[in-house]
Amino acid sequence: MIDPGSTICVTGGCGFIGSNFLHLLAEVHKGRVVILDRLTYAGRLENLDGLRHEGVFWRGDIANPDDVEEVFQRFCPDYVVNFAAESHVDRSIVGASDFVLSNVKGVQVLLDACLKHGIKRFLQVGTDEVYGDIPAGAPPATEESPIKPSSPYSAAKTAGDLIALSYVRTHDLDVVVTRSSNNYGYRQFPEKLIPLMILNAIENKPLPVYGDGKQIRDWIYVDDNCRGIWTVLQKGIKGEAYNIGGGNQTENIWIVKKILEILGKPESLIEYVEDRKGHDVRYDIDSSKAANLGWNRVVNDVERGLKDTVDWYRENEWWWKPIREKKATTTEELIESFKTEVDPVEMLKKY
Repeated sequence: MIDPGSTICVTGGCGFIGSNFLHLLAEVHKGRVVILDRLTYAGRLENLDGLRHEGVFWRGDIANPDDVEEVFQRFCPDYVVNFAAESHVDRSIVGASDFVLSNVKGVQVLLDACLKHGIKRFLQVGTDEVYGDIPAGAPPATEESPIKPSSPYSAAKTAGDLIALSYVRTHDLDVVVTRSSNNYGYRQFPEKLIPLMILNAIENKPLPVYGDGKQIRDWIYVDDNCRGIWTVLQKGIKGEAYNIGGGNQTENIWIVKKILEILGKPESLIEYVEDRKGHDVRYDIDSSKAANLGWNRVVNDVERGLKDTVDWYRENEWWWKPIREKKATTTEELIESFKTEVDPVEMLKKY
C-alpha cells in the first residue's frame, strides 16, 4: 500500500491518461504530487483544471538527465509513475526518432534517477500494442505472450518496458509495468480515433476511416485504466507486468457509426481512406492478472462510455476549440499543424 504522506511523481501528467490519473489521485491520495511534463503538443495545462490537490508542476523532459535530477532533488519523490511518451502510431511512421528518445531513453534516464534517489517503486505505463497483431480466433494475449510490436511506436514502448524490467534483475529496483488496451474518454487530444471522429462529426466534416474500418480494438474507459494503474502501483508484484483491458472487442467502423448515431449525424460523413502502413487488424488482452489484485472495470458498456465521452466534448468546447482552430481535420494535417511545441510557461506552477 502507498503511504498516505508519500510523494508521487507523475511524468507526462498533462497528457490524456496522465491527467485523468491525476484527477483520480486527487480523490484517493492525500500526499504530495509532482507533475513532470515537457508540454509538447498533446500535453496541456488545461488538463489540470479543476484539480484540488497539494502538488506542483515542473516543466521538463524525462530524456534530459538534468531536468529529472532537478525534480528528484527538489521534491524527493517516493514513487514514480511514467506516463510520458510519444504515443501516436501515425507520427511514429512519419518519424521514429522522437519515439526512441522519449519512450526508450526517457525511461532509462528515469530509472537511473530512481536508483540514485532510492525510489520505492517505479511504474511504467505501457500498451497492449507490444503484443502486436492477434490473429482471428486466437486467444487474448497474456503477460506471458510473445512480444512482437508492429510499428516504431509499439517497438519503442516495448523497449521501454524491457529496460524497466531489466533493472529489477540487474539493480533490484522495484518496477512494475501496466499494459492497457485502447483508451478513450475525457481530455484526449483529437488526433486519436474517437475524439477526431466526434469533433469532425460535430462540425459536419468528413470522418476519415482507414481501409474498411474493420480493425478490432479492445476499448477501455480511461478512468478504468487509471484505477487499474493505481491498483498495480499499490499491490502489483515487483518485476511483473499487468494487462488492463476494456473487455470490449469492437470494430473501428462500429465505433464511428455509433458516434454518428449518438450525435444524430448521417453515415454519409464517413470517408474511407488508404489504410495505414503495417496496420494491425486485432488487439486483445487477458486482464485476469490485474483483476486478481482486486481491480475491476466500472464502465463495461462501450456504448455508455462513448455517450459520456461525446457529451463531454459537446459541453467543453473551450477545451478543444483552440486546437480545432488550426483547421486540421485529419491525422496528417494534425501532424503538420503541431510540429512545434507550445509557448513556454513558468517553470514552477501551483495548481
